[in-house]
Amino acid sequence: MSTELAALTSRFVVMAVTTFLAIIVWSRVRDASWMLIVVGIIAGYADILYSLLLEFGLLPGISQSTGISGILAFIFPNAPWVFFSIAFITMIQRKRPRI
Repeated sequence: MSTELAALTSRFVVMAVTTFLAIIVWSRVRDASWMLIVVGIIAGYADILYSLLLEFGLLPGISQSTGISGILAFIFPNAPWVFFSIAFITMIQRKRPRI
């Protein structure tokens, strides 16, 4: 097993536990900002799963891809950070005193 595959596998296991806990939080908290953080965590899990599928050769790589695969290679790594940013903006807007 290569070092890259071992690192990716350990990230996958840790992210699986984190995603499970995030889903539990999702069922208990109905706040919009927390829901966006949970969605960001799930998107991070999808990114790692996509990376594993690429590593195992079950999906074509970026150089071989045409169409949707190339778009997914851009969306998956960036989607969690977009959701986290929107969640933090939502928290800031909610805490700001109204004038």
